[in-house]
Parts: sequence; C-alpha cells; structure tokens
Amino acid sequence: MRIGVDAMGGDFAPEAVVKGALLAKKEFLAGEQIVLFGNKDQIVEQFAKQNANVNDFEIVHCTEVIGMGDHPAKTFSKKQDSSITVGFKWLAQNKIDGFASAGNTGAMLVGTMHMVKSISGIIRPAIAGYIPVLNDDKFNLLLDVGINPDCRPDVLYQYGILGSLYAKFVFNIENPRVGLLNIGEEEEKGNLVTKSTFELMKDNNDFNFAGNVEGNMLFSNDKADVIVCDGFVGNVILKEAEAFYHILKKRKITDPFFERFNFENYGGTPIIGVNAPVIIGHGVSNDKAIMNMILQTGTVISTNLCNRIKEAFS
Repeated sequence: MRIGVDAMGGDFAPEAVVKGALLAKKEFLAGEQIVLFGNKDQIVEQFAKQNANVNDFEIVHCTEVIGMGDHPAKTFSKKQDSSITVGFKWLAQNKIDGFASAGNTGAMLVGTMHMVKSISGIIRPAIAGYIPVLNDDKFNLLLDVGINPDCRPDVLYQYGILGSLYAKFVFNIENPRVGLLNIGEEEEKGNLVTKSTFELMKDNNDFNFAGNVEGNMLFSNDKADVIVCDGFVGNVILKEAEAFYHILKKRKITDPFFERFNFENYGGTPIIGVNAPVIIGHGVSNDKAIMNMILQTGTVISTNLCNRIKEAFS
C-alpha cells in the first residue's frame, strides 16, 4: 500500500504534515509506505527538526504550491508542478493507491473530477461526514456534505447506494439502514425533491431504505446508519456540529461524547464514487488530524471500496 500525501497542504504545512506522517508511520505494517509530495528541502528540514529518518518515506519534489486562496480550476491547470497536481498525476498513473491533502479543497475536487474521474454510472460523487451516535461508539454516515448543493432525486438515490456500501465495508455494518433527511417521518412530508426521492427509494432493491429521518435523529442510530441529503443541507449540519464543539471547548465543558465531534479524530472526509481513494482534510489540521487523515486513506484503500462501488454500478 502506497499512500500519497500533500506535504504542502494546510495552514501548518509542511511541519504538521511531517509530524502527522511520522505518527501514522508507527501504525503501518511492513510494506506500507507514505509518499510525500512537496518542496523536498522544506520537507527534509522538518524531518531534521524531528530527528527522524527521512529515508523511511518517499519524497516527490514539487516546485509549486496551490495556496488556500488560489482559484481552484485555474491554478490546478496552471501550476503543473504543484504538490496537489503532481499527487493526482501519480494517483491517475497508479503509482500510489490513494491521495490525501489538507490543502485547497477546491483544487482537490478539481483534481478528483478531471484526473481520477467518477466511476462509470455515477451521476455525481459525494463527500461523506461522520456523525457521532449518542450512547454508542458508532457513527452515522451523512452524505453529501458539500460537493453538490443542489441534487436531483436520482442523485440522492445513488447517494443511498454509495452510503450503504461505505457503511458496509468501512463501518462493517452487514445491512446498513439508509434514511432520507426530511422535515418529518411521514411519507407525504417534504419538498418536491424529497418527496420524489422517497418514491424512488421506497421498495428499492439496491439498499435497505429506512424511510424519512428528521434532524433530531441525526445523533441516534435507532432508525438509520446512513443519512442522505443534498450538499447544502449536509454542509450546514457539519459546520453547525463543529461550531457547537468549539462553543463547548470555549466554555470548558468536557464530555467524552462531544469530544467525538473533534475533526482531529477523523482527519478528513472521503470523496465517494470516484475511481481511486481521495481524502480531503481540514485546512487547520494539526499533526493528529494529519495522522488520522492518512490512516483513514489507508482504511479506504484496504477495504477495496472503490472497486466494490465499481462492481455495484457495473
């Protein structure tokens, strides 16, 4: 297994990336390797500061960086030797098995769609988020959380398939229950999109549909393991959950459940429905977040999720 990591991505790169890679390396098995993309001199300097052996990693020297404020599409095509662009080139050429970055999210999406591309048959890929479940160590999977603010019913239907496959092979849930986020549990509730989506999902043979799920059910797995919504609603939910976590921290309120809302524990969100594993990390990622972003990339690779999705849509 070879995991590619953008060493220049994130507000605290390359220091945080190198530290996170060193932490992740401790969890790796023999034969597993991290490939760092970025300015070699700066990367080597960080290894020296950590008194770590740089030869335990492969470094691919890149002369350019796509900044957080850069225009994603224009910069991705213009900066051909950036750490993100080169990383995607290697992923497209199968030189690495997955690619992760805490850098420019837009550039990561552009690289995914232009170089890795959607799996044949999938209308639009999705970004998934983890929602902690109360009184349990498990999570609900929420998708989409940002790629597609507007979704047609057939796109939401496919999200049900994608989320079910992810929950089955990554969360190890044998028959995941898929719920449709709505303003009421009744079949007739919702707007035109959710009503039409419900009709598509009802009595389908592709996943275990659990019906409509209300917002107050997000943090319980009493009804669903996967919750489907458009990217606008999903992103609002994700950002609101982050905000409540930061409010609790500022008020010095500690609780094991709410600590599970800390993004550092997961490191990033996977893009589901594309031909190779791509994980997008948070721009403010520290070493712990980078470590978990890398480890999550390894999990998606090891479960062979992309190929399982290809088989489902073949």
